[in-house]
Amino acid sequence: MKTQDEILVESYASQPSSLRIAIVTETFPPEVNGVAMTLGRIVEGLLQRGHAVQVVRPRQGKEADSSPRDGLDEVLSKGVPLPAYGELRFGLPSKNRLTSLWSERRPDIVHVVTEGPLGWSAVAAARKLQLPVTSSFHTNFQSYSQHYGMGLLKSPIESYLRKLHNRTQATMVPTRAMVQELQARGYNNVSLLSRGVATEQFNPSHRSSSLRAEWGAQADDLVVLLVGRLAKEKNVGLVVSAYRAIQARVPRAKLVLVGDGPLRKALEEACPQAHFAGIRKGQALAAHYASADVFLFASVTETFGNVVPEALASGLAVVSYDCAAAKELIVSGDNGLLVPTGDDIAFVNASVNLATDALRIAQYRSRAVSSVAHRSWDSIYDSFVQTLRHVLEGQGRQFAPTAQPMVSSLPAQERLPQAHASPLV
Repeated sequence: MKTQDEILVESYASQPSSLRIAIVTETFPPEVNGVAMTLGRIVEGLLQRGHAVQVVRPRQGKEADSSPRDGLDEVLSKGVPLPAYGELRFGLPSKNRLTSLWSERRPDIVHVVTEGPLGWSAVAAARKLQLPVTSSFHTNFQSYSQHYGMGLLKSPIESYLRKLHNRTQATMVPTRAMVQELQARGYNNVSLLSRGVATEQFNPSHRSSSLRAEWGAQADDLVVLLVGRLAKEKNVGLVVSAYRAIQARVPRAKLVLVGDGPLRKALEEACPQAHFAGIRKGQALAAHYASADVFLFASVTETFGNVVPEALASGLAVVSYDCAAAKELIVSGDNGLLVPTGDDIAFVNASVNLATDALRIAQYRSRAVSSVAHRSWDSIYDSFVQTLRHVLEGQGRQFAPTAQPMVSSLPAQERLPQAHASPLV
């Protein structure tokens, strides 16, 4: 009789798939953050297209094993809490174990999503086994450091990140501006992999008068929204300042904050009139977006910022700094407002000017949805695979025809990958 591990090996290595892809990450659904949700969708798209995927990641907290799923193996490693992100864990160094794992269950290519010790181990193990390896640049860790009293580490962190990514054969980033920025900072083999938006989930049809009533907002009242982690690096304090300035001119304006994080308690004390919705997912999240009017986004640490296209798809008037996703998706004065990055006064003034101009809010909202209607996740899945194949073709790999997508009957926001999870350590 075959052991469970032998069954897993067969499941992973014997799939009639175009590619066998090992993905290494510190975060994955059901965790709630931009990297996890983006990766969850990419894995779902790969499975639908007949590829076999192995996800190597830390076990999060008291997480239980999930149910098996054809084409997907999850390999769980040991981890420790991430500083300032206690709800997440980063994987410990595991080069020898990954080398052993991939010697027995050899993937076609390794993709490293996060740059912690587990990601570094994955790059080292892949290079030792002469496996092609690619990476993603998702988070400006060198910028985050200044928000947590570690400004002196900015240069060493930048050096570490550049060295890790330059040991891979392609580094995928979500915006054209980031491609140019990383190239200027000495990163090699940088390629564009944008982000999609689930327009079937995020759209104005989910607007709810009953939800607005829970916020104390009548039909004509202005609701200001922020969705994201309540933490220093997200610049939430500036959004609260902008709201206070708005409220001075529009007394009935409401502020709704969706998300959680280390600043929540302090924000609740500083702004008790705001509605703190906590973490929302699926249709509840879609309803919170669609039931607001103006979306304020003041973060300057994003490599993309998934919440911006989600807000636009939901029909909101967005005010944002001129960077990341907003810079690529918003034409200032047409479907939203952009202000110079880092100019706090300009951000507050733009927010107030918009909040007091109902006609402009209506204009931006009417044009927001169509401005992101083309951002299909299907094109993102295909672009990801195309980059992997380009790397493999550089090593002489030939491909069979791609399998047809296996479309799930579940709504996209509910199709999260699940599989039996075997231990790495």
